[in-house]
Amino acid sequence: MEPIANPSCNTSTLQPYQHTSQNIWDTVKVNHVFRRLGFGASQTEVDAALALTPGDVIDSLVDTAFNLAPTPVPPWGYWSFDDYDDYENGLFLQVVEWRKQTINDFIDENLRGRLTFFWMNHFVTEAEVYYHTPYLFQYYNTIQTYCIGNFREFTRAIGIEPSMLLYLNGFENTNFNPNENYARELFELFTLGEGSGYTQEDILETARALTGYNHWLDLGGSIYFDSDTFDVGEKTIFGQTGFWGYDDVINILFQERANEIAFYICEKLYRFFVSPAVDTTIEQNIIRPLANTLIANDFELVPMLKQLFKSQHFFDERALGVVVKSPYDVILNYLKETGFFYDDNLIDSFIYHVGLLGQELYDPLDVSGWQREKSWINASTLTGRWQLLELYLDYLFDNGFEETLLDFAKDLSNDSIDPYYITQVVINRLMSKQLHSITDYDIATDIFKWEVPQNYYDEDLWSLGWPSAPYQVFLLLKHVATIPEFQLK
Repeated sequence: MEPIANPSCNTSTLQPYQHTSQNIWDTVKVNHVFRRLGFGASQTEVDAALALTPGDVIDSLVDTAFNLAPTPVPPWGYWSFDDYDDYENGLFLQVVEWRKQTINDFIDENLRGRLTFFWMNHFVTEAEVYYHTPYLFQYYNTIQTYCIGNFREFTRAIGIEPSMLLYLNGFENTNFNPNENYARELFELFTLGEGSGYTQEDILETARALTGYNHWLDLGGSIYFDSDTFDVGEKTIFGQTGFWGYDDVINILFQERANEIAFYICEKLYRFFVSPAVDTTIEQNIIRPLANTLIANDFELVPMLKQLFKSQHFFDERALGVVVKSPYDVILNYLKETGFFYDDNLIDSFIYHVGLLGQELYDPLDVSGWQREKSWINASTLTGRWQLLELYLDYLFDNGFEETLLDFAKDLSNDSIDPYYITQVVINRLMSKQLHSITDYDIATDIFKWEVPQNYYDEDLWSLGWPSAPYQVFLLLKHVATIPEFQLK
C-alpha cells in the first residue's frame, strides 16, 4: 500500500503514554481507547478506566481478549448437507441467527470483537459464494481463536478453512488442474502486499504445494487432504527447492519474507487502529519498530499490539477523531455509549440497514475487503447514516423508551437546568473531540430549546422534569447524528 500524499501530523513516539499535567488521562482519551479498541464504552466503564493508569487499561483489554474463549459452537456448527431436514430454510434461519450472534459478540467483547471484525476484512471470504452456514461459523471460530494469537499460525489455519478453500478455489486446486487463486491472494492480500517480495513463479510453485484439499465424505462436511490429488513433485518457492506441501509453504513464507510480512501487517493494523495517514516518517519511526517487535516475538501479536496501544503516538491529540466510522461503528458505538435499549429484533434490523449502507456482514464487496475511510461516505450513504439513527430514535420514542433518552441527559448533566450545558455534555459524550466553534454548540442548543419560551430558561423555570424535555432530548440526539464530527472516531 502506497503512503498517502499528505504527511501525518502525529510526531509522537512509541514511548509509553503516561498521565501528566500537560497531557492528562481524561474521559476524551478513555473514550478514544474504547472506540478504537472496541465499539465504545458505557459511562460506568469510562469511570472505571479513569481510576486506572492508561497502561493498566490497555493490559486489561488486550489480556482479556487473549484469554477469552471462542463463542460456543451452535448445534449446527459442523453439520453437513445430510443433517438438514429442509436445507434452504434451515440455512436461512441459521444465517439470521449467526449474524445476530456475531453483532452481539462485537458489542460485548471489546478488543476481541474489534480484532475479529478487522481480520474478517483481511482474510476475506464472501458467504454468498459458499452459502453454507456451518462453514460460516467455522470461519468465524477460526478468526476468533487466532485474532490475537500468532499470525503465522493464524495464516496456516485460515488457508484450509472450508470457507476459504471454496471461496478462493483451493477445493479445485489439484495436481491434475492447478489453480493459482489462493496462492496469489496469500501473498498479495494476506501476507506481503501487492507486488512485494514474490514472483509469478513463486505463485505457480506455491499453488502446486497447496494441492490436495479436494474431498469431503459428505456434501458440506469437513474437507480433508487427499494424497491422490496432491502434486508430489519438487517445487521451488522463494529460492528453496523441495517436495513442499501446505505446511512447508507457510514455514518458508514466514522464514524468507518475515520482514515484508511484519511490515505489511503492522501497517495495516496501524491504519485501522490509529490513522489512515501513513508517510515515510511514520513508516520509519512507528511501523518498522512495531514490525521488529512482531518478528522478535515470533509473530505473536500481543507484544506488538501492547506497544502500539500504550504509546504516546496512539494517545496523541492528533490521533483523535481522524478515522471515519464504518456503518457498524455508527450504530454499535451509539448503543454502547448511550446505553439505550436494544434486543435481537433491533439487531436484526440494524444488520439489514447497515447492509444497505455498504457493510453487509460476512459479505464484503470482493476479496480485497471494504476499503473503509472515505469509501464509507457519499451523498446517499451519509444521509443513510443519519436515517439509521433517526429510525432507531423514532423507535425508542414511540415505544415507551423516551424516559431512557431523558435519563441519558440527566445523568450526563447531573440534572442541570442550563440548556447550553446539557447540550454540551450530550454532544461531547458522543464525539471524539469538542466541536470546532461555540456557534456549533449554540445551534445545537437552539434545537434543544425547541419551542419553550426563552423567559422560562432565563428565569430558571424550565428543567429536565418538564413534560416537553424527553422530546427536546430526542430532537437534540437527532441533530447530533447529523453533525460532521459525529462521523469520526
